[in-house]
Amino acid sequence: MVVCSVLRRTILAAARNDRVKGLVARAPVSRSVVARFVAGEEADDAVRAARELEQDGLTVTLDRLGEDVLDAGQATDTVKAYCELLHRLSAEGLTAGGRCEVSVKLTAVGQAIDEALAVDGARTICEAARDAGTTVTLDMEDHTTTDSTLGILRQLREDFPSTGAVLQSYLRRTEGDCRDLAHAGSRVRLCKGAYKEPETVAFQTATEVDRSYVRCMKVLFAGEGYPMLATHDPRLIAVAEQLGAGRASDSWEFQMLYGIRPNEQRRLVQEGRTVRVYVPYGDEWYGYLMRRLAERPANLAFFARALVTRS
Repeated sequence: MVVCSVLRRTILAAARNDRVKGLVARAPVSRSVVARFVAGEEADDAVRAARELEQDGLTVTLDRLGEDVLDAGQATDTVKAYCELLHRLSAEGLTAGGRCEVSVKLTAVGQAIDEALAVDGARTICEAARDAGTTVTLDMEDHTTTDSTLGILRQLREDFPSTGAVLQSYLRRTEGDCRDLAHAGSRVRLCKGAYKEPETVAFQTATEVDRSYVRCMKVLFAGEGYPMLATHDPRLIAVAEQLGAGRASDSWEFQMLYGIRPNEQRRLVQEGRTVRVYVPYGDEWYGYLMRRLAERPANLAFFARALVTRS
């Protein structure tokens, strides 16, 4: 357990290391490895993946990769790309009833430049989503953005009440945030969290994070909102099914990552559960890949084998 914790911190540190990024990006097999976790680099790839998943009875949320944008033009391009994607998804008949939605990182649309810029960009995406018959979930990033992100969420929900929130169980504050958001009409994705955070704000061991996750689940299920439980952990899935036993099957859902435990995703669908797959796409895949490796260090062995095999 200690070894895994140290490995996780090392991987997360590498996620923001430009030298390591260059080495990984130049490795000949990196793209083939990334293909396990990322649908592709273009909107066509995202639409294709969404179509295939929906054919298997899964619902979808699409994330255009990219974050920590410090150029206003790049933030504007991200907003435009999301709007074009939503138009494509609608034209393909994939968005009806929110079956396919989008997830947006606010730092990708200018949060680190000017909060007002991020609000305007997110609002534009929400309008495009509404026109397409679906909605948006605001991804959560490192703890320094939490208050800003929740503040923007409140603003957006005034006109787009179905806008989803994301909360991370590794933050010490999250149980309280769950209480604040567990109200009627509120969609909340609960995940463990995948950023390197200081002990002052975040639990540091897997056991502490899991216990927090269970406490947060209990709060969300006790409320009148719509819990969206993002986990691949069999123990947490079992707890969620127990907690959700007294609720209508369409009043909550599981969420899982593209390329991780696909057989479990389909098993849950066959048992009548709603399962939404988080599908990232785009060429800014490095930070996303490193966080996936950190979440489950066994993934690191998979990546390392591919690097040395070169096949």
